[in-house]
Amino acid sequence: MTSTDVVDPAVAAAWLRRWDAQQERYIADRELRFTVIGDVATDTLRQHSSPTVLDLGCGPGSLAARLAERLPAAHLVGIDTDPLLLAFARATAPSAVRFVEARLGDPGWTDALGLAGKVQAAVSTTALHWLSEAALGQLYRDLAELIEPGGVFVDGDHFAEAQPRLHELQRLVRHQREARQGVITNESWEQWWTAVEAEETFADLLAQRRERALPAHDHGIGPGLEVHVELLQQAGFREIGTVWQSGDDRVLVAVR
Repeated sequence: MTSTDVVDPAVAAAWLRRWDAQQERYIADRELRFTVIGDVATDTLRQHSSPTVLDLGCGPGSLAARLAERLPAAHLVGIDTDPLLLAFARATAPSAVRFVEARLGDPGWTDALGLAGKVQAAVSTTALHWLSEAALGQLYRDLAELIEPGGVFVDGDHFAEAQPRLHELQRLVRHQREARQGVITNESWEQWWTAVEAEETFADLLAQRRERALPAHDHGIGPGLEVHVELLQQAGFREIGTVWQSGDDRVLVAVR
């Protein structure tokens, strides 16, 4: 099932601004993280006249919109399974971005993308921690088939350390950064979703979310950093490492 519900662009833009603010409550350096992802993508794609970039778990299109500004020649494809967030994305993102409703890792999800060939880059931000280890492994194998040699997968997210004391200290550093930036009083994830669910104009989209059994008030946890690295290696990526970090907030890059 694919949603075709349309949201007024002005209404969607207002909700997107609130989304970005509540996300910053948990990611104080979110804009910097976007910039770093854009830096990696821009450098990787500099010799491609018309590259294709996938945004995995694109949500309301925050990253895709920023990449469209930095990569005007790129074909951007945002993938998500949330009909409400995709409606916001379609109403606000530049026309250069195409959005696809598909569940990452499900059989056939790559066919839904409608791609003519390989892609040069795939990006994601604060999205893949929803996936189990098994689903991540399948996703990374699929990406290894999609991304051409020399292309990249770039993921910005909270990656937990296996070493317990380092894990504690990285979380401490992140929380202290959030406090210094003054974002801890921003609207929370739970408050944002509660407000959205109270909007009668979104009733059909919210009903579709419930049909898909999509979570609203749970952040997801996901496997730790070492698991991501191991799964990417097993999938066939040849270089994997962190290019930016603040506490447990990282931009992880895997080169095909």
